[in-house]
Amino acid sequence: MTTARLPLFPLNAVLFPGLVLPLNVFEERYRAMMRELLKTADDEPRRFAVVAIRDGRETAPTATGMPAATHTRAERGPADGFGPDPVQTFHRVGCIADAAKIRERPDGSFEVLATGTTRVKLLSVEAGGPYLTAELEELDEDPGEEAGALAEGVLRAFRAYQKRLAGASERSLTTGADLPDDPSVVSYLVAAAAVLDIPSKQRLLQAPDTATRLREELTLLRSETAVIRHLPSLPAVDLTRAPTHPN
Repeated sequence: MTTARLPLFPLNAVLFPGLVLPLNVFEERYRAMMRELLKTADDEPRRFAVVAIRDGRETAPTATGMPAATHTRAERGPADGFGPDPVQTFHRVGCIADAAKIRERPDGSFEVLATGTTRVKLLSVEAGGPYLTAELEELDEDPGEEAGALAEGVLRAFRAYQKRLAGASERSLTTGADLPDDPSVVSYLVAAAAVLDIPSKQRLLQAPDTATRLREELTLLRSETAVIRHLPSLPAVDLTRAPTHPN
């Protein structure tokens, strides 16, 4: 069992391995985290863990790629907004993020671009420093049975789903050449790109193996495509404009 203690960044979002995470960091506790990550040696990854906040449990504003609701300079404690026992506020499976870009702005906020790398299980949360840290167990990715065949079916269902989302617009759709072959990569790409709520995405993240994740995605995609087919119109969705490229 591989464990590590890393800075913890809770979000109202689910991060998957291989997917890009843009962040605008304004709160002091997370600015402190980024200042510490900038001290990492150039040849070492700048790692932190991302966990999704359980529905209805958050009182502190966080969001991917968006600033906080107000640009307040008031300092918040590391666990403020997450209750007396923060570990109960977060989903127990998250993802390590590797920050390839951390840029400090003149006002002290940060622009961050990170990529999900490895799933982790949340073991404990420590609030004794300027920001939350967590003891984490890295989770292996088991392919399961018939993952390859399931991935082909999910890709076909995903193309039909994209086509329904695009509707009658002239937007270009993802082609087969743009999509990966590795079943685990397919499973994470589809989980991230599909328009699903956080609980659904969280279930996909914590699936016990790739095949299980792909089976659930196949069910979800067919269900969502059927719903879309019976709607009179839908707003344009960004995922129909360009594919997501896992690294």
